[in-house]
Amino acid sequence: MKVAIFGAAGWLGRAFLANAAGRHELRACDIGPEAWDAWQDIDGEWNAGEKVYGDITNSEAVAQALEGVDGILHMILYRTPPGLSPDEAIDKSILIYLKGLWNVLEGAQQRGIRRVVHVGSCQTKHRDGTFFSSEVRRHDAGLYAVCKRLQEEMCRQFYEAYGLSTIVLRPDYIVDTRIGVGRQREELKGMGMGWVCRHDLAEACRLALESEKVEHDVLHVVGTPGADEHCNVGRTREVLGLEFKGDYEKYTQAK
Repeated sequence: MKVAIFGAAGWLGRAFLANAAGRHELRACDIGPEAWDAWQDIDGEWNAGEKVYGDITNSEAVAQALEGVDGILHMILYRTPPGLSPDEAIDKSILIYLKGLWNVLEGAQQRGIRRVVHVGSCQTKHRDGTFFSSEVRRHDAGLYAVCKRLQEEMCRQFYEAYGLSTIVLRPDYIVDTRIGVGRQREELKGMGMGWVCRHDLAEACRLALESEKVEHDVLHVVGTPGADEHCNVGRTREVLGLEFKGDYEKYTQAK
């Protein structure tokens, strides 16, 4: 399969590129060459496929990135830079998260692309104790939370309206249990409820791209013990055949 990966140079993107190496033809898409600097000290250089640069909010740039691909992995993360006014921060987030995903989904359905996997975000445990099935939405209402919830709805709508196969993965906090580091580069000490090792999540992304068992679903991907009590990670195992291989247990005793 030829796969376009949006956000390829990021924390999760680099894990996916390593996971999919030798399995699929990869087109790594990101904003510019400087994006690769963020994790180069940990993940090193990547030269195992095609690199494409462009702004995801530009429909022409996205269309070019999608030419000739069979599957799409969308995992864009936007962090508001310092100095933006509140209005500028809102506008930029909405553009990147919503217009950006619109460009990806619209481009996919126009080209008959087989599968779009979108990496969303959700809590592991609902504040009201409600079990997080695919139909239960996240409960918070900050800018990031609302954008991520709306992204889920966009994926649902493109599936229902056009039959575009979309799988939404819901991680909580993404860490690396191999090297003991979190997304913020902090040392892992004492396991949180909602951790997922980025390498397990990368495996889930690849399996979702490859799956013939499901056309649309919204699946939690959380590796820490006890997550099955609160969210549909059991269905993720069942549908995708995912095995969590991160060593989460060793952090339960960390001080």
